[in-house]
Amino acid sequence: MTKQVLFSLSILLIHCITTLAQPTAAPTQSAKAPVQPAKAPVQPAKPPVQPAKPPVQPAKAPAPAQSAKVPPVKKGGPPDVTKILGKAGGFSVFIRLLKSTGISDQIYGQLNNSNNGFTIFAPTDTAFSNLKPGTINSLSDLQKTQLIQFHILNTVVTISNFQTLSNPVPTEAGDTGAGEFPLTLTTAGNQVNISTGLVNATLGETVYSDNQLDIYQVDSVLLPQDIFDPKAKAKAKAKAKAEAPAEAEAPTLSKPPKSNDTNNDDALDTPSIAAKEDDSSAMSVSLSSMHGIFGVVVVAFIVIN
Repeated sequence: MTKQVLFSLSILLIHCITTLAQPTAAPTQSAKAPVQPAKAPVQPAKPPVQPAKPPVQPAKAPAPAQSAKVPPVKKGGPPDVTKILGKAGGFSVFIRLLKSTGISDQIYGQLNNSNNGFTIFAPTDTAFSNLKPGTINSLSDLQKTQLIQFHILNTVVTISNFQTLSNPVPTEAGDTGAGEFPLTLTTAGNQVNISTGLVNATLGETVYSDNQLDIYQVDSVLLPQDIFDPKAKAKAKAKAKAEAPAEAEAPTLSKPPKSNDTNNDDALDTPSIAAKEDDSSAMSVSLSSMHGIFGVVVVAFIVIN
């Protein structure tokens, strides 16, 4: 009986010890738990680093500063013909020829370095497409340059000033003489007509205009006779030569003096009538003198005898 009591007490004691040991172990686990929240603040400490980067991106946003530089270049510098035509659209062939011949750079340089101005007649792509196939490709580099220069006047001409021009009008390709690439411009009201001798074109809308440059659209490519009709050029030269003799023969009017000179030379060899009369008078005087001397001798002889 005593053994059973002791056994029961032992079990009760073990149970009590076990029960008391569990609460003491629990705080140990809960003590570790705060360690985890202690790490959590480390993570939120990193996010502030990320928001610090966005201000760097808005700093790039002032890219408009580049566009702010563009207006001064356009306002302060000379107009660029190819950019103007490119923006207008429909002039791709003319732009290509301006660049390949170097004329666009020449115009830009002259506009930038001087007060000279230009008027450009710009044919549309449709105008070039109306030419016979191979018309442009068959030209030499010099002829292509002359063709483009033929579309440029070395002065600024506004719409209202075309009627003040005197024909023929010189172009950048040459002068007003025959075969020197001149244009003939006529006006009828608000319409301006351009003639090359081969092509008649009408001035279209104004593509660009300022105090240095005027660009007008034309519905046809201006073909100069000097390139596309050499026979007409030869006829023009022949006509010029035919008219020239009236002026060239003027020196031949001085030939009569030469004939006079020959007459003068002949006059030196052939005595004139006046000279003959003088000689006759001289002979009469000499004969009279001889008669007088002979009479004196006769009288003297008679007196002596």
